[in-house]
Amino acid sequence: MSDSLVAPTAAPARHLVSPSDLDLPLVESLLALASDMERQGQSPAQAPLRGRIMASVFYEPSTRTRFSFEAAMLRLGGQVISVESAATGSSAAKGESLEDAVRIIGGYADLIVLRHPEIGAAERAARVSPVPLVNAGDGAGHHPTQALLDLYTIKKECGRLDHLRIVMSGDLKFGRTARSLALLLARYPGNQLTLVSPDELRLGEDVRHQLHRTGVSIRDERDLSAAAAGADVLYQTRIQRERFASVTEYDQVRSVSRVDAALMRRLPEHAIVMHPLPRLDEIDESVDSDPRAAYFRQARNGLFVRMAVLYWLAMGT
Repeated sequence: MSDSLVAPTAAPARHLVSPSDLDLPLVESLLALASDMERQGQSPAQAPLRGRIMASVFYEPSTRTRFSFEAAMLRLGGQVISVESAATGSSAAKGESLEDAVRIIGGYADLIVLRHPEIGAAERAARVSPVPLVNAGDGAGHHPTQALLDLYTIKKECGRLDHLRIVMSGDLKFGRTARSLALLLARYPGNQLTLVSPDELRLGEDVRHQLHRTGVSIRDERDLSAAAAGADVLYQTRIQRERFASVTEYDQVRSVSRVDAALMRRLPEHAIVMHPLPRLDEIDESVDSDPRAAYFRQARNGLFVRMAVLYWLAMGT
């Protein structure tokens, strides 16, 4: 074969699997790009991902993450192929391994967005993926794009990402959103994290160890009302029924912390309430009309942040 016909060696695909893939300059660049996209309605260039295909592969249920990624790709001019219940609606039901599925899908698409119930699944998939892969949540592991949209929301609502008092409440053990957000908040100076959860749902030692290495201030608190009184950000999370072995175990902790009108009276006027959603009864619906309730604005912000992430991964800039 002529040397002129030999294809050049492709550069390794970049991936977004965990907060460790995001250094501070990259975080700031993605947040700035998301802001540009929000102002302009799409990316700075017209339909920059025209001709590109994103594969949306979800082994767990999703509304916000799946729809916002798919909408983001369409707004950037690209196309989407998807499987909503991959565990039963793909060859996984026949016993195909995740690695083999990713190898195959990577031959059809230019980007893969993966949600999987197993911790570490996204990392395994990224090792074999021939195209950029985004972790859209791997069990109780990480959810890096949710953490990015949470940062984007805090910056928009509070005007800064440093010297903040952040209260994280609810399921901090299995809650991948809180785990990822805590690690990104620790990149900014002067932030103080107050963690409110029952003993069974305390933030894991793996994340605590990384936080301690950064020198960020961490305090555990059992009383959400007391913690909220000094907060700039109250990040409430759902107690996740699907992470418990039995309904009995779930019922013992499901109502340990709740945001209602009484708690909102304790929260400073300048503070905001966030939630990665979906919610059950951990935020009373009466709170929705309070201007400090930022969780629906937060969900909307996911579109712009995921547009920025897809642009970065696809364009290599």
